[in-house]
Amino acid sequence: MEREGMLVQSIYFGGIGSEATERLLERFGHDGSFLLRDSETVQGAFCLCVRKTPFVHTYRLVHSADGWCLQDLRVRPQRFRTLETLIETYRRATASNVGIVPLTDPLDKSQLQNNLEFVYMEVNSGSSVC
Repeated sequence: MEREGMLVQSIYFGGIGSEATERLLERFGHDGSFLLRDSETVQGAFCLCVRKTPFVHTYRLVHSADGWCLQDLRVRPQRFRTLETLIETYRRATASNVGIVPLTDPLDKSQLQNNLEFVYMEVNSGSSVC
């Protein structure tokens, strides 16, 4: 993660579970808010989680020798050298062109620092963490 740019570092929430992710996006986000977390089921993969009321949509990002790609059967795989490039590309694309929920606003960890006590209580209470 240290090789990634500021965007990825600011939205990476580590090993929080899917329930905690949903609570964070519901509480602090809005339609189009997104964050990045570790996949709970695939070692080395990440999940890009995007709020689109009434759901949080989750897209798995996997790495291969060719680079990072979004693992989705509905989307033709496109490879990127970094996670930052992948996220920025999908962020600039229109939803109809890429088949995913629009990424409009990163859920920046630093903006949650005023609510840090709530965030830690939510993340650590009853959620399955990797």
